[in-house]
Amino acid sequence: MIATTLSNKDARRIFLDRHRLSEPPQGQAAGSDLLDMIKALGFVQLDSINTVARAHDLILFSRRPRYRPKALKSLYENDRGLFEHWTHDAAVIPMEYYPQWHLRRQRDAERLKSRWRSDRRAGFEAQFQIILDQIREHGPVSSSDVGKDEARGSGGWWDWHPSKTALEYLWRSGALSVIGRDGFQKRYDLTERVLEQSLCDTTIAPDTVQTIDWCCDQALVRLGFATHGELSAFWAHITPAEANHWCKAEMQSGRLEQIEVTGADGLVKLAYARPGIVHDPALDTPPTNRLRVLSPFDPALRDRKRAERLFGFNYRVEMFVPAPQRKYGYYVFPILQGDRLVGRVDMKAFRDEDVLRVKALWPEPKVQWGDARQRAFEGEVQRLTKLAGVSQVAFEDGWLRQPT
Repeated sequence: MIATTLSNKDARRIFLDRHRLSEPPQGQAAGSDLLDMIKALGFVQLDSINTVARAHDLILFSRRPRYRPKALKSLYENDRGLFEHWTHDAAVIPMEYYPQWHLRRQRDAERLKSRWRSDRRAGFEAQFQIILDQIREHGPVSSSDVGKDEARGSGGWWDWHPSKTALEYLWRSGALSVIGRDGFQKRYDLTERVLEQSLCDTTIAPDTVQTIDWCCDQALVRLGFATHGELSAFWAHITPAEANHWCKAEMQSGRLEQIEVTGADGLVKLAYARPGIVHDPALDTPPTNRLRVLSPFDPALRDRKRAERLFGFNYRVEMFVPAPQRKYGYYVFPILQGDRLVGRVDMKAFRDEDVLRVKALWPEPKVQWGDARQRAFEGEVQRLTKLAGVSQVAFEDGWLRQPT
């Protein structure tokens, strides 16, 4: 018998609270304060597209408008408060979580070696010792520093030369660490030179059972409620079957319960939560009404199906869709206000012209785009100019569109 049902309003409040989008966007955004924010989120996805700002920068700026990119670079490259690896995509992750990636590195070592042996990057294994010796003798390298006599293609993953492939493999499997980026090109060094021994000692690393427990528990902390598939997908290095087994064991022990979560369409879906979620403080805390623009890769939107279920917001990136077939645009930003996703905006910073151009904005169905919301939006895009590196905002003719 299911004893608890969360209304859609309550589900949104918990969800936004866990993603640090319920509180007003304010506070310090460098050093330990920035690290605490990233710990609360779990990780921050990295992305190179810079139409207004790179995804990782906008994710942090939307929660702390004082944030500037140099703060993340300093925390990552100078303070070593973060390491880079994969969740569902490349991300920066609090350094204290590094041991929990031991299982991921093991599984990547097996999976990638099998996959990459069978495609055009075959031969990369012969470069392992050559690259390790080069780094040991000459210091950190980027992909442009290795395999200089190897054929290079257009630069996509399918055109990696063997030494570039070897670098990525040695990083993903743990022998190398990424110590920073020049532009957006990774720099690699020997893990033994970068990390404290206690972090990279595989003899004391968590085992598989401990890692599964950590992944599921910490995913649930950051989601509030979730299906076993959502728990598996959060860090993306345990399987749905492993997460499902964990949920059943926690249920039997009384440390987890099944609840019903009401979607934006009124339909309910089963999820897992810690007992007592009906007393969660977030339920009594209305989200701030401050309008803010989110990155398409914001943690709150990474799981598109979950976002659509909770907010009725259907969102897909269209950068890989041919222009004539796009419904909205190349890189369109969701807009959050209160507990609603109220629209999406197509805009781009033209730094050579010192202007942020708003090309088109689509309110969501049933959202009234009145004067008050317009002023709130104008205030937000003006704040964004500080992150985008421009000083002016321009609205193109016909920018306000009808809901689609």
